[in-house]
Amino acid sequence: MFSFDLLDAPIAGAPMAGGTSTPELTAAVSNAGGLGFYGAAYLSPEQLRETIAVIRSLTDKPFGINLFVPEEIPFDAAAFDAYRERLQPLADRLGAALPTEVPYTDDSFDGKVQVLIDERVPVASFTFGFPSAETVARLHEAGVLVAGTVTCVREAEIARDAGADALCAQGVSAGGHRATYGILDEDPEIETLPLTTGVIEATGLPVVAAGGVASADDVRALLAAGAVAAQIGTLLLRCPEAGTKQAHRDALVDPRFTETVTTRAYSGRLARGLVNAFIDEHTATAPPVYPQVNKLTGPIRKAGSSDPDVINLWAGSGFRAAQAVPAAEVVAGLRP
Repeated sequence: MFSFDLLDAPIAGAPMAGGTSTPELTAAVSNAGGLGFYGAAYLSPEQLRETIAVIRSLTDKPFGINLFVPEEIPFDAAAFDAYRERLQPLADRLGAALPTEVPYTDDSFDGKVQVLIDERVPVASFTFGFPSAETVARLHEAGVLVAGTVTCVREAEIARDAGADALCAQGVSAGGHRATYGILDEDPEIETLPLTTGVIEATGLPVVAAGGVASADDVRALLAAGAVAAQIGTLLLRCPEAGTKQAHRDALVDPRFTETVTTRAYSGRLARGLVNAFIDEHTATAPPVYPQVNKLTGPIRKAGSSDPDVINLWAGSGFRAAQAVPAAEVVAGLRP
């Protein structure tokens, strides 16, 4: 089974689902001595299997695959319909057809877990919750190390009790979706360093620290606090291997965009991104309805893919440190 002691560089590449993760980026981080991750949410099991094959054609190093844990809550149809009506003028302007109904989906979770077992991936990580002890046991039987992403000690203890081998402590400064276990949960808003130490003390498990990592000094501080590695996502967004939209790449260095906030505007779940017009206009009214809101805004994001005031610009607080250089250079610059 994989061990973090095997890494040449104590750096993990964050899984960034929805197109930003690519096999090339995952392999590049692993080939540079770190642990590359691929965000497999929204893929079908067949697509995931094909993606794993591509990653393995690009690296013989360990890598990880991340899945979103599904949660079905009572559907607030009234809130969904009201939000749809609010988005309609923007959709009309962009020529995007909004769906009138969006059924709940578990994103083929069980099928994708089976792919991870069949393919015996080195590391399986989970966000938005942690799988059952039975699922963890099946992954362990296939020699897969199982990790969970957490935003507080309570979540870390749940993952530990279900058999987690390692944890990713996601501080409030991290970009992209917050890993809170419940759709309706408020963000604990714990900074990365105290979260890391708290999770280590509570669980005794290996902990990867994520959120706000912008320099080698940040990596050294997290390792000194007991982390086995630091996870980076925003720092990889401008790398040529990433699947980041050009408008997103440009926004990271555009002086018009100066801060990040968490919002439910795009998906119904909390996520951190650069403040743009869409976030300004819709954060206050976006309902906590996931994955339905994510599907609802999809046509808008697709039609407005070149407009940074329309698309989600996921980014952590250290976004200005992102450089347009190969991923290997990013990893090398973070070595403690």
